Amino acid sequence: MAKKTITPLFDNVLIKPLEAEQKLPSGLVLPDSAKEKPQMGEVMAVGDGAVCACGDEKDSCCKGEMVVKVGQKVMYKKWGGNEIKVEGQDWMIVEQKDILAIVE
Repeated sequence: MAKKTITPLFDNVLIKPLEAEQKLPSGLVLPDSAKEKPQMGEVMAVGDGAVCACGDEKDSCCKGEMVVKVGQKVMYKKWGGNEIKVEGQDWMIVEQKDILAIVE
């Protein structure tokens, strides 16, 4: 079976969530059930940008620019986006507006 390629549309961003921290600063190891879902991930693909009507009755339109780029680590809203599973891996698709920060 061929590997699937996911290309987000419009202003959507495909994110690979980073693994949650498994150990507390005190050294205690957290069980899987106690781990909070990560809110940080790596940008794997971005759409072309949001398309909006500019008030012109013709085919004139404008395109919102994408700020994030593939390879950047980002922090996104806890309740934003859609969780998907592709070939056994967990991914997130979020709108660019639900990305809170670029992490360097």
